[in-house]
Amino acid sequence: MEKKPVQTSAAPSAIGPYSQAIRIGDFLYTSGQIAFNPDTMEMMNGEIEEQTERVLKSIEAILKADGLSLAHVIKTTVYLTDLGEFSRMNQVYEKFFDKTKPARACVQVAALPKGAKVEIDAIAHH
Repeated sequence: MEKKPVQTSAAPSAIGPYSQAIRIGDFLYTSGQIAFNPDTMEMMNGEIEEQTERVLKSIEAILKADGLSLAHVIKTTVYLTDLGEFSRMNQVYEKFFDKTKPARACVQVAALPKGAKVEIDAIAHH
């Protein structure tokens, strides 16, 4: 099967040797997104709520670039630097996935790139 990179200027460009997302067959795999402003490519220094919203808007933009929406997401992985912020992150997350809730894993990590508080990646099915 052919791998097809998916790219959009409505989400932050990759800050390393990776694609925003890869389509293979009927599946789209996004790279982990952190709270970069796609216009300035600067890290947001907001609270977990603002960072989560920015991350999910980036994922939404990547999905849209491939003709998909958040309703196509079947699995996400959420990485938090502080699980104590889980409920605050979750309040924002559930607004984006209010109808079809994907499977999800959530883990605490020691650190994330650029001092981010949250990183999320997604798998979508067309």
